[in-house]
Amino acid sequence: MMKYDVAINGIQVHAEYSSQAVETIFLPLLRRLTELQRQKGRRILVLLAAPPGAGKTTLLSFLEKLSREHGELEKIQAVGMDGFHRRQEYLLSHTALQDGKPVPMVEIKGAPVTFDLERLTESVKKVAAGENCGWPAYDRLLHNPVEDAVYIDGDIVLLEGNYLLLDEDGWRELSGYADYTVFIRAEEGMLRDRLIDRKIKTGVSPDRAIHFVDFSDMPNVRICLEKSKPADLQFTVGPDGDYRLPDAEQPQGAT
Repeated sequence: MMKYDVAINGIQVHAEYSSQAVETIFLPLLRRLTELQRQKGRRILVLLAAPPGAGKTTLLSFLEKLSREHGELEKIQAVGMDGFHRRQEYLLSHTALQDGKPVPMVEIKGAPVTFDLERLTESVKKVAAGENCGWPAYDRLLHNPVEDAVYIDGDIVLLEGNYLLLDEDGWRELSGYADYTVFIRAEEGMLRDRLIDRKIKTGVSPDRAIHFVDFSDMPNVRICLEKSKPADLQFTVGPDGDYRLPDAEQPQGAT
């Protein structure tokens, strides 16, 4: 078991990854991306989509670390789409339809409509074209993005987010800029427990955390699980937090 401690979006996170996951999923994936980047001779962009609470941000940080510890691998640079959340003041002053009724956007923060898709698409285009550029990050304690928190200059860029493979207007075009795609599946009940715990760690009371997760986060979980396009590689995360390949699947194919 490999232990990993890191600060993610302003919150200290402790994660553990099994040797089996490292040897059968993570290292083969990094080797595949290294091979792909060397074949193409340019920057490659990898999109990793997963529902809220699946641990994708922490996992990509771990993959970034793993790539730097193995000399035969090309180093990866991991970034997230959460920096494209609309700012809190915008969410407080705008509404969106939820079940046919207008609700304040802040109450459904994290839904696809609460992201600035136009800015995200423009930035994805720049990264896919090989441009070095600034990239925003989201701070859960500030409840707002921090502009240019990261400078993208890597040859393998892994971008993670809930809706990167979403098969809906506007979103579905994003995967066209990717050289490889990954999707993580998880069981809804486990994700709910994780999301409530994460919300409480930002200073929200347990009752408010449960209400927010059930009203806002869980619909987003279902959108991601039910409306994402197929990926080049798919694996799952179980209740024990370990990652597994379905049917001994191995990293393959590139878009």
